[in-house]
Amino acid sequence: MTRTEGIKRIPNLTSIRFILALFVMLYHIPQFSNNRSFPFFNDWALFHRGSEAVWMFFSLSGFLILKQLYVEKKATNSINILAFYRRRILRIFPLYYLIVAIGFLYYQFVLPGLGFEFESHYNLVTGLILSLTFFANIFSTFAPGGILEILWSIAIEEQFYLFAAPLCFLLKPKKIISFLGLFSAGYFVLYFSPYFEHLRPYNMLFFFFSFGGLCAILMDKTWFYKTIFRTRYLIFTLVVMVFTTPIFKGALTLPIYTLLSFVLFGLFIAAMAQKPIRWLENNTLNYLGKISYGLYMFHAVVLQGVGLLYLKIISKFELNNFVNILIINALVITFTIIISHFSYAYFELYFLKKKRKT
Repeated sequence: MTRTEGIKRIPNLTSIRFILALFVMLYHIPQFSNNRSFPFFNDWALFHRGSEAVWMFFSLSGFLILKQLYVEKKATNSINILAFYRRRILRIFPLYYLIVAIGFLYYQFVLPGLGFEFESHYNLVTGLILSLTFFANIFSTFAPGGILEILWSIAIEEQFYLFAAPLCFLLKPKKIISFLGLFSAGYFVLYFSPYFEHLRPYNMLFFFFSFGGLCAILMDKTWFYKTIFRTRYLIFTLVVMVFTTPIFKGALTLPIYTLLSFVLFGLFIAAMAQKPIRWLENNTLNYLGKISYGLYMFHAVVLQGVGLLYLKIISKFELNNFVNILIINALVITFTIIISHFSYAYFELYFLKKKRKT
């Protein structure tokens, strides 16, 4: 039995990837513009939900990947760890290391060459080591620049699977369920305890992955599936409120808000995976979801390019702020999609074809 046998195509989630990537872009565009004294707009709550979008990415990743590991373990009583890591390497490493190279070249050579000062708060060798070994979450605390800072989330994901996959290999299927539940609760408590306070800046939010995986596995349980189905509209409503209103984020402490988020996002992914939603299953959104890894990785690069374009050309026209904001947002989103398309078609797809053979 292959790793994918018994796993049906999961609806809606590919398109959800694009929507989450869009939230990250809508968060970073006004942030970038504000830092450079460009006109910007971020008065609505949805422009402040970049972190939540990344958190839901974590939940979605755990939902998909831990489910695959569980199905393989249940079917074969084993997991091909080497094949798993080979698939991760072929999917994540090529684009990750491309962005690492672009980021260091840009901040070390391109910006100074263009006459822009960029103050480095890190030793170059240390920065390279942390980035190349997937400790970019530590490197991001040195404020190395937006292109390199966004790599923190990719590092967190790879760190989680570095220990989660071997544990799934060692544990029996029923024990995997117990482990994911206990780990999600126990690690959350530890994460927000005084003992982990010095590690909190590194954003090791592993409970999003583990609870997302737990929800995916529990979908096979009738009681869980029916509960999610009966409460799906409440779950949808709460998620919309999280992303579009300040109600929860403004009223809750960080630990409680994070607890709400990782539980709600895991349940939301489970609810979305139950039944196809027509507008999410159209070809355009599905394709944009396929290239969402590129959208996330390239948008910070595009931001830098659009920023230079604005300084050198657009600002000379002395347009009103509203028009400038529209132009900046449209250029960043459009160029990011175009570059991500070409990256997917002519770079990532080469490695993805090899991944599918594994």
